[in-house]
Amino acid sequence: MLNISAARRANTKNLELNIAPLIDMVFILLIFFLVTTSFIKETGVDISRPTATTAISKTQTTILIGITKDSTIHIDRRQVDIRAVRANVERALAENPEGSVVIVADKQSMTGLVINVMDACKLAGAENVSIAASPGSKN
Repeated sequence: MLNISAARRANTKNLELNIAPLIDMVFILLIFFLVTTSFIKETGVDISRPTATTAISKTQTTILIGITKDSTIHIDRRQVDIRAVRANVERALAENPEGSVVIVADKQSMTGLVINVMDACKLAGAENVSIAASPGSKN
């Protein structure tokens, strides 16, 4: 009886659970989900976009500027003054010189404010400035 229990103790000491393949599989799944996930940039405020029949989709935008119907300007989910738009755009373009600017203006926002924001973006050095619109029906 002692010999059998000694043999069992010897066998249990050599048993190990190899979790290296499990860890490898978890990392592979993590990389898969990071690569396939699409991150959507938003302005941080609820905006009702105007519709346009010629609206096209842009996938690579660096800077989103939101203008609400209450004439507030939002960049990176924070409210900024019209005088700070140029500095924010310059900073973002310094990080990514090939970046583009998309102005997401509410359809009830003031046209003069939208033009002032566009002008500040151009003065900051942005060469590609667009205005967002929802695709409308073609007549």
